[in-house]
Amino acid sequence: MTIDDKDLLNSILASLGRVNHIKPDSIPDIDLYMDQVTTFMESNLAPSKRYPDDKVLTKTMINNYTKDGLLPPPHKKKYSKEHMLLLIFIYYFKNILCINDLHHILDPLVEKYFSNEDAMNLTDIYNEVFSLEKDEVQNLAKDITKKFNRSKETFLDAPEEDRESLQIFSLICMLSFDTFLKKMIIEKMIDLDRKKDSDTPNK
Repeated sequence: MTIDDKDLLNSILASLGRVNHIKPDSIPDIDLYMDQVTTFMESNLAPSKRYPDDKVLTKTMINNYTKDGLLPPPHKKKYSKEHMLLLIFIYYFKNILCINDLHHILDPLVEKYFSNEDAMNLTDIYNEVFSLEKDEVQNLAKDITKKFNRSKETFLDAPEEDRESLQIFSLICMLSFDTFLKKMIIEKMIDLDRKKDSDTPNK
């Protein structure tokens, strides 16, 4: 079945439009029990799931993050708003970074800003980084459109019955290469920062 080019591109771009971060003011100010945490995350991050049966965050996942020291333990089995913010960061990072890299990124935030009432706190940091979302989505939409149009210029000499699937493969390869390079850059930045920490006295 031939996929209409415009419909395919519009479908891809529409999926970007459904990506929306959880705004801090939508997180309850009261502490939540585990079941309330998983229900909240499931309802608010559902658009990012690939399949309806996928789970955003399970009790086992959250318990493992706590046992591993990535997430501070709950107070009397209740999770604060700051716990929720950390879980959102973990949710987005966990598919591209290993647990050691997550520790390197998030441990300093927990140490300096978790339950910090004096100056900057986790809510301030969360608001700052997610304020970049709108521009990033727009830039990504432009980049995907460019790659999509470029893919339509490939395999023009291929048999007509194979051309569409090969062009889709081209697009997947371009997007995958982009993702691979960005992941490699992130890992390189973490490694350099880790080396800087190890070279600094009293670190």
